[in-house]
Amino acid sequence: MPSPFPGMDPWLERTTLWPDVHDSLILALRRTLTPLLRPRYFVAVRQRTVMAVLPAEPEPVYPDLAVVENFRSYPNTSESWSTALDEPVVVGLPAPVMIQEDYLEVVELADKQVVTVIEILSPSNKCAGKDRKKYEAKRNRIFQTATSLVEIDLLRDGEPMPFALFQTNGEQRHYRILVKRGDQAGRAFVYPFKVRQPIPIFPLPLQAGDVEPPVQMGKILQDIYDEGGYDMRIDYNGPPEPPLSENDAQWAAEILRAPIMKS
Repeated sequence: MPSPFPGMDPWLERTTLWPDVHDSLILALRRTLTPLLRPRYFVAVRQRTVMAVLPAEPEPVYPDLAVVENFRSYPNTSESWSTALDEPVVVGLPAPVMIQEDYLEVVELADKQVVTVIEILSPSNKCAGKDRKKYEAKRNRIFQTATSLVEIDLLRDGEPMPFALFQTNGEQRHYRILVKRGDQAGRAFVYPFKVRQPIPIFPLPLQAGDVEPPVQMGKILQDIYDEGGYDMRIDYNGPPEPPLSENDAQWAAEILRAPIMKS
């Protein structure tokens, strides 16, 4: 079953779901690009280790009622006491863990040269901290080389990656795709779009003179939505994370009331 939304499904951004969506997009993107790039290029999955903070349990857990009897003997006395303790509520705490984040490299087969790096941003890239600083440093190193960078940001939360964005007419754009060609210093192409819009189709930068295949991220997202059974895993009765604006929330509610979501 496809996602009911024309572009990015905002419910896929939930913290507990995004790592699965991210990895699925990486593998689907490689599966899509490989036949388009052979025999000159291959697409490799690379990994880096980052610190992630897993969210607490969404609901508190209440233990069964119990009376705990404590007996304490004091030194040099025979005195003891017994107390019925008040019952606490068991809550979940955010848990920092080390996780592996995947990204892609398009590599020229003949000399094993990395031609293009493809990044799909995660919360660790967009939240202040050492992992964002490390990613920004990597990003800046790529900008100083002949390697191209494709940076796909499908997350509304967090601080967007820095670049000067022109011709937006003051409108807020929820998502963005940056294409920085290695042979063009000091500038890049950005495809900004809103939650109501389809995901833009963009060219994959390669070596000069090679045909650059169009990347249809919208179709890839729809494919992994169906393959991953996200329609069964998402609770569309609750708000997405982060929540939408009032107008966009009304728009989303109308889409979710459509017959396709009730079939």
